[in-house]
Amino acid sequence: MSFTRTLRAVGGVVVAGALLFGSASAASADQIRDDQWPLKSFDAESVWKVSTGKGVTVAVIDDPVNGDHPDLKGNVLPGKDVAHGGHADQEDLNNHGTSMASIIAGHGHGAGNSEGVKGLAPDAKILPVGLPADDEIAGPDAGGFAEAVNYAVDNGASVINMSFGQAFLTEEDKQALSNAIKKDVFLVVATGNEGKGKLDQLTSHPGVVAVGAVDKAGKVREDSNYGPQTMLTAPGTLIRSAGANKPYVLANGTSDSAAYVSGAAALLRAKFPDLTAGQIANRLVKTAGLPQGQQGMKLPDPHYGYGFIRPFSALTQNIPTGSKNGPLKTPKAESAPAAGGPSAPGASGTGGDQAGEKNDGLGTGAIVGIGVGVLAVVAIIVIVVVRQKKNGRNGPPPGGPGGFGGPGGPGFPPQQQGPYQQPGPYQQPGPYQQQPSAPGAFPPAPPTQPPGQ
Repeated sequence: MSFTRTLRAVGGVVVAGALLFGSASAASADQIRDDQWPLKSFDAESVWKVSTGKGVTVAVIDDPVNGDHPDLKGNVLPGKDVAHGGHADQEDLNNHGTSMASIIAGHGHGAGNSEGVKGLAPDAKILPVGLPADDEIAGPDAGGFAEAVNYAVDNGASVINMSFGQAFLTEEDKQALSNAIKKDVFLVVATGNEGKGKLDQLTSHPGVVAVGAVDKAGKVREDSNYGPQTMLTAPGTLIRSAGANKPYVLANGTSDSAAYVSGAAALLRAKFPDLTAGQIANRLVKTAGLPQGQQGMKLPDPHYGYGFIRPFSALTQNIPTGSKNGPLKTPKAESAPAAGGPSAPGASGTGGDQAGEKNDGLGTGAIVGIGVGVLAVVAIIVIVVVRQKKNGRNGPPPGGPGGFGGPGGPGFPPQQQGPYQQPGPYQQPGPYQQQPSAPGAFPPAPPTQPPGQ
């Protein structure tokens, strides 16, 4: 089937993780590295003294990746192109997959790798998994999303980057995601770039980390899609990355933001190999930051989630391990609805620290047989009481305002209360700064902010 990729170029206008594609042929190699403002903001040199992502495999489900790019060569595994067959590490006409791979695990080139694009986790390996875009005509044997996820999981990926959108998930797709979660894979998805307040089924699926975009000042990008499922934000404006059909590209969008979160997850998985995906998410959430003037907001916020990532803090702060699932929702246990009972496709999601709730439904056949009146009322009460005792609690119906598969309308509860609330005022010099006296603080504080804030 042809995979629906909403974060792609349409009619010659790029609307995805790359809105401002531009050739860098006239730019110097040093300028390319200088353009990577997120590395300065993260104080990447300090980060790499702690972790470089070595030993971690990140699957990039996207366009095939140009593994021969000088900034990626040696870091890209053969992978698989489920759309067309063969490997996915060969040069592609589209830049998107190569761009994401370079943001995650580019190593640069030249003397001391000081030139070109460097990723946040430069020693991680990229497992490229090619998918057909929505404007492609795929053959009858072309694989789809479920095959791509399963391939990534079966071939050693502990992080999967999905910088695309998918409005509809089949049962097979949901099962593949659930299997990845059971195998403790860290799943990262971009929220999208239409500025709308409703996330698609992939981004809303329990267990994934939904990522929005922020600018150099740490403020959310106005075109970044949002909703109560948003967990984190990361740099997503004027992002320089490697290209497949051109040396380098410039981009805006949540695709790039998701890639930075995947890179951060790779750093953490290398540093803390015994932590679960939920505990990795816990470290990112507990150390996330907010821009000046936004410290008092209730978290998670639909636009910011718990805030933007701060990799150095996530790697070095003393964060309690926490529960296995951390702030992540868990897919609802599959169960067949009672005869005649309602079904709720896509409805799922329990709190990360809670056990899954069963959806037994309330069958109508017995009630019809009993008839109407007092007898029916008594029968219903008895059934409800019995089921409450069996389940231990009577949760909200899936798919409604309290269910993860719901539309995200008013009254949708936050993903996690209590332990994931942002602690206290945000104190750091510059929006992404990791250490009180770290070198290369970037960007400079606006004139209206107090010095050092």
